[in-house]
Amino acid sequence: MKMNTTELTFQQIERAIRKIADKFPPSEEANVMTDIHFRVTQDTGELMAFDDNDEEINRCIIEDWIDNTDDNFFDEIPSIFRKCLDKMKDTVENMSILKPFSFVLENDEKEPVAELYLVDDETVIIDPDLMQGLDKDLDDFFKKLFED
Repeated sequence: MKMNTTELTFQQIERAIRKIADKFPPSEEANVMTDIHFRVTQDTGELMAFDDNDEEINRCIIEDWIDNTDDNFFDEIPSIFRKCLDKMKDTVENMSILKPFSFVLENDEKEPVAELYLVDDETVIIDPDLMQGLDKDLDDFFKKLFED
């Protein structure tokens, strides 16, 4: 069963990302060295963000996730976060954190579930869902190229 993601979920995650970014304004010199760890508690819908020292940066509730019992919950939510982070690319890439840094999704036992987004001057991680079928497209392209 595919998880239903409402516009409200995207808005709540984007608001959380904005509040995190506000703590690292681009006007400040990047001197903080940390990753951003999102920790989601499936049954309460709580979304918390922490730095590398386990200091809480932000906390909110994603209403659609309250009492979510999907077994594949942690397989489904990384792509939701990636869409939000990608949409807010300018905001997250200008945070005053030393590059490279990552946004990482963790479960409520603090175990990493997925790397969501890497902020680096040269490297960008693209959502794997977007990459599906790319091999075939490239093969077809080269096949056609060599036929001509």
